[in-house]
Amino acid sequence: MELGKCPGKGVERPVMLEVRLYGELRRYAEDRRVASESILLVPVQDGDTVEDVVRRIGIEPEDISNTFLNGRYSACALTLRVKEGDRLGIFPRNMGLLYI
Repeated sequence: MELGKCPGKGVERPVMLEVRLYGELRRYAEDRRVASESILLVPVQDGDTVEDVVRRIGIEPEDISNTFLNGRYSACALTLRVKEGDRLGIFPRNMGLLYI
């Protein structure tokens, strides 16, 4: 895991990515209630892609319909690189969206 340093303190901390899970993918979150936001903080390493993060959570890429990185949809999102501070939204196959 890539570690960063807190400014001025020299204390190492993991580099994290915020992941929001929707629909049946909420089962991978600590709080699985429908009313919850189902947000995970996932450690990321330099060079990780969306697919790396998805697999780290335990989700198979074929179970995903749509992903949004920092609020933007991409048909090839699994190949996009992620970094600290990014936000990733993941929707299951049964909640697929149609984009034109």
